[in-house]
Amino acid sequence: MQLTKSEMEIMDVLWDSDKPLSRSDLLDRSEEKTWKDSSVHILLNGLLQKGAIQEAGLVKRSKTYGRVFLPALTREEYFASTIFSHPHKPEIVGLFRALLRRDDITQEDLAQISLLVNQRKH
Repeated sequence: MQLTKSEMEIMDVLWDSDKPLSRSDLLDRSEEKTWKDSSVHILLNGLLQKGAIQEAGLVKRSKTYGRVFLPALTREEYFASTIFSHPHKPEIVGLFRALLRRDDITQEDLAQISLLVNQRKH
């Protein structure tokens, strides 16, 4: 799944939220958006079709009801899927090697990664 810049802006707002958001919530929280307010409906429908978001119910806003949305996958799941769906996808061991060379990897990160690898082995 590949998302456009505008779709990524919406996903970032949803990923940073701790609750489902409505169209108006998204508009209120999208400070540096590159899309027009009138485009949010089209963008949301595109994200639904791609399986990036899901409906999480309805909320009442003044006299009408509106849908609220949640991400269908985490930020990390999305980026992992984009790496491995690329036509020139990296070799997995080389990718991990490159990630582990990063200066911002903490000892806590390494411990959690080690635990995940050990769980996967069993």
